[in-house]
Amino acid sequence: MSSALVSIICGSRSDLATVERGAALLTELAVAHEMRIISAHRAPALLDRYVSAATERGVRVFVCAAGLAAHLAGAVAARTAWPVIGLPMPGGSGGVGGGLDALLSTVQMPPGVPVATVGLGNARNAALLAAQILAISDPALAERIRALRAGQTRAVEDDPLNEGA
Repeated sequence: MSSALVSIICGSRSDLATVERGAALLTELAVAHEMRIISAHRAPALLDRYVSAATERGVRVFVCAAGLAAHLAGAVAARTAWPVIGLPMPGGSGGVGGGLDALLSTVQMPPGVPVATVGLGNARNAALLAAQILAISDPALAERIRALRAGQTRAVEDDPLNEGA
């Protein structure tokens, strides 16, 4: 029995290296998560079973990474009432504009089936958004996110190139 609150689903094994950066941030924030590789097109029955079981186990936010046609996030959003974050992947053979096709496919959802979308390959933002959604009802997580953001600010302020600014 998994205690994951966030499910990260890759449409292809080639997306794994990118989504691992988001998984690392979730680990840093102490957000339980799990990862799967499930193609919305090549394994739709597996996707059905997985999404149903994941929500029954307690997953509350899905992050879906896919390139090219990038239908994974929409396919998941059609199967759950929980938030889905689309992570369009850059590049790919035949990809238009270095991932523009994936971005547009992820953003252009029909009314009633929303998918929040982050920038191309930005797994850390997808993970952070998932954590922020969960933090609405978890004050300790909200504090960890505030600390992370404060650390980001300090890193910029403390950069030697900003001395005297």
